[in-house]
Amino acid sequence: MKKLIAFAILSVLVIKTVSAQEAKDLFNGKDLDGWVVHGEEKWYVENGELICESGPKAEYGYLSTKDFYKDFELTLEFKQEADGNSGVFIRSTFEGTKVSGWQVEVAPPGKYTGGIYESYGRGWLIQPEPEKDKALKMGEWNTMKIRVHGSDIVTWLNGVEMVHLTDEKIGEGVGAIALQIHDGGGIKVKWRNIKVKPVEVQ
Repeated sequence: MKKLIAFAILSVLVIKTVSAQEAKDLFNGKDLDGWVVHGEEKWYVENGELICESGPKAEYGYLSTKDFYKDFELTLEFKQEADGNSGVFIRSTFEGTKVSGWQVEVAPPGKYTGGIYESYGRGWLIQPEPEKDKALKMGEWNTMKIRVHGSDIVTWLNGVEMVHLTDEKIGEGVGAIALQIHDGGGIKVKWRNIKVKPVEVQ
């Protein structure tokens, strides 16, 4: 009987551990439920894809998760149309369209996709080596992975590790995951399969 009880407890613990590591869909493919729009640029859903597009004012715009995420692995797909200058923010907070946090760059060729930039702060923290830029498929679907674990952040683009940065300030950050549309106008980026999985700090 004791062995049976012990086995049952162990089974529950295993199930909880497995479920804690399962990926969660941040985008439901239907609407912007779970997200917050910052600014006046266009965010909408079409054919199961999340689309950001420059509005009449051609200013910065953001779409952030309502929930905060500290240590996680984020995977998503993006497809750049027109200019394609965008980004994925981590551990970020907002005052209007002023963001405090860190951006993993999504940009046209030669503009450091996968690099890490601190808005309204230190600027570029790390850029990928130039030869890695060939991993970007402009006008096609790309897969980006971002792993944030304490003070460490690693980015991948289509399976290629772009940068690995250890930064104490990032380690102290708390906030949302967000998508960006750059200012300047003429930008359109599509997103899909946005999933986040918790990462436990050892």
